[in-house]
Amino acid sequence: MSVFANLVERLADLLQPLFGASAAAAAIVLFTALVRLLVHPLSRAAARGQKARTALQPKIAELRRKHGKNPEKLQRAVLELHAEEKVSPLAGCLPGLLQVPAFFLLYHLFSSDTIGGRANELLDHQLFAAPLGERWVDALQGGPLDGAGLVYAGLFVVVAGVAAFSYRLSKRMMAANPALPAGGEQVAGLGAVTKVMPFMSFFTLVTVAVVPLAAALYVVTSTTWSVVERAVLYR
Repeated sequence: MSVFANLVERLADLLQPLFGASAAAAAIVLFTALVRLLVHPLSRAAARGQKARTALQPKIAELRRKHGKNPEKLQRAVLELHAEEKVSPLAGCLPGLLQVPAFFLLYHLFSSDTIGGRANELLDHQLFAAPLGERWVDALQGGPLDGAGLVYAGLFVVVAGVAAFSYRLSKRMMAANPALPAGGEQVAGLGAVTKVMPFMSFFTLVTVAVVPLAAALYVVTSTTWSVVERAVLYR
């Protein structure tokens, strides 16, 4: 944690001339962008996997015609087909999972009063008038229209806009590239994932409300990046 805290502090020092008191917040956004750049090759691989799954649809349709009366055999045949073609139905989840450690690092860093046996100086940093270590409920204590409350209001507006765009994008992608032909059997567990996926970005609103502002910045930046990335890679 001390090493990670030093990294954030050094980034904040570099950005201080440009962002002043909000330099630490800018450092978190920059750190998030660096994480997403590292994960981007996996995101591109996931996009290629989605296109490969789409190319398998005629073969899956043939399996459905052949084993339509035996759901278990059909499901097994579909899984075998994916294995033969080296296509994973859940490959798109990997980029998101690899970002979880970075989120929890930020969450812990801005939830701890001490780091490495000394006071956590990062808690003194702010985004405009909102301390990076405080949560939305803390901001409400000063009133929804004070400085910290307005910062969170702005974040919620951004998240809601990104979530709405992500929802429309997910619905359009699912309609253009269904997991299986209409009436086919779903790969185990994939049906539930498919139904929930368009709403995932709306869950970000809940996350932003309950985590420290620093972690909320990571979530908002990463979610926005994800939506733009999907719009480009899956076009």
